[in-house]
Amino acid sequence: MKLKGSCHCGAVNFEVESKTPQPFMHCYCTICRKTQGGGGYAINIMGLSETFSATGTENVSIYRASMKQHDPKADLAGNMRHFCKTCGSHLWAWCPKYPTYIYPMASAIDTPLPVPIERNHIMLENKQPWVLVPPELAQKEHRFEHYPDEGIEEWHKKRKLEA
Repeated sequence: MKLKGSCHCGAVNFEVESKTPQPFMHCYCTICRKTQGGGGYAINIMGLSETFSATGTENVSIYRASMKQHDPKADLAGNMRHFCKTCGSHLWAWCPKYPTYIYPMASAIDTPLPVPIERNHIMLENKQPWVLVPPELAQKEHRFEHYPDEGIEEWHKKRKLEA
């Protein structure tokens, strides 16, 4: 599935092919929560790096988070988070450890995404008390204190949802 995305001000546009377009994983880790969402979590999806293209990259800034919040001497996260310098939109993440994939933020995608058949709420150990997580209803909402064993690609394959 071809995904097209952009920042809020329009300075950066991108597109990427994704076999895993369902925005099912809500991450509540401190990095995602603080760099992405007003809802207390972030949702990323997975695209193939070789199909990625962007315009306006001179307007992109990269942030690598400290693995220990507020400690600049701590190790840096592998993910390189890409933001628009003008409006601050978090656009995508890329990690040199997994170079074949790029992780666009669902909120930056302009292409209509499929409604996920279920959702995983991950890294709940870092969730803020004001954030409400839906209860596990009819096996549609799954909760994980840490990162689950099943990643984005495995989740799509298991449910035969690859695009």
